[in-house]
Amino acid sequence: MIIDLRSDTVTKPTKGMLEAMMQAQVGDDVFREDPTVNALEARIAKMFGKPTALFFPSGTMANQTALKLHTNPGDQVICDKYAHIYNYESGGASFNSGLSCKLLDKNNGMFNAQHVLDAINPDAYYYSKTSLVEIENTANRRGGTCWDFNTIKDIRKVCDENSLGFHLDGARLWNALIAKNETTQQYGEVFDTISVCFSKGLGCPIGSILVGDEDIMKNAIRIRKIFGGNMRQAGYLAAAALYALDNNMNRLEEDHQKAKEIGEALSKLSIIKSIEPIETNIVIFELNNDVKESEFVQKLADNNIYAISMGGGKLRLVTHMDYTDAMHEKLLNFLQSFKL
Repeated sequence: MIIDLRSDTVTKPTKGMLEAMMQAQVGDDVFREDPTVNALEARIAKMFGKPTALFFPSGTMANQTALKLHTNPGDQVICDKYAHIYNYESGGASFNSGLSCKLLDKNNGMFNAQHVLDAINPDAYYYSKTSLVEIENTANRRGGTCWDFNTIKDIRKVCDENSLGFHLDGARLWNALIAKNETTQQYGEVFDTISVCFSKGLGCPIGSILVGDEDIMKNAIRIRKIFGGNMRQAGYLAAAALYALDNNMNRLEEDHQKAKEIGEALSKLSIIKSIEPIETNIVIFELNNDVKESEFVQKLADNNIYAISMGGGKLRLVTHMDYTDAMHEKLLNFLQSFKL
């Protein structure tokens, strides 16, 4: 039994999802003639109360498209120092859009309206122009934490008062919605653009979508083309996303509960220095200074348990739909008897 908790992207399509994919009606999406893609885009747009949505092969491409739509070369985006758009998109913000990032390190990544206001550059020609605020919900490197929605609304006011765009990297927004009992409509009302991913907690093999206001999104398909993201019979992939929306949303709470139980087991180990607060399906913990990270990871691997190293003695475990009850029981038993 292999227990792979490196990411929630390691899942494989279920039998039901594969059947839905094989039965999909398809057409050429470059001509905007794929009925299943069109159905998915219309459904997501309606869910968020937005006029327009566009299907993408990846969340990185959706985010990079949003950055380009909101900004001009030389502009600056305000984001958390651990934001995915800054750390894990291969420098795309600068390469694709000529942007710099004003990095904030506040409140475990949950910066507030005043922090944003303080980070806006003065209106002088020798400063880069602040044009966008970006947040990530849930916050991956911050332990899968969820933003307080009132804080988000306060930041929206600052954006309105200073003519700033507001983008949400919602790669794991589905987890936040379940954990906080929030709605897609709420988020659609406060953000200009939102990217959501289907290949993490929802278990799809590929796919993200960008949803937004019409005036911003009018050039999204052009940018997607420039980035090489246009696809032909993409309805097979869109069908997986539609299936996931119908069948895999409510079960996310199971992943959250398992993550919390893993955290409880880790907290009893003397080699663990700290554990980030666990709200969703991500467990980030830090080893004591005298514990070699490589030895700990190898000990897990020797027992067919796979985690991901984040450097500095920190590791990450991510629960997902392919992490079964039997795997969970084995992992908890392993941690209870763990010796390095």
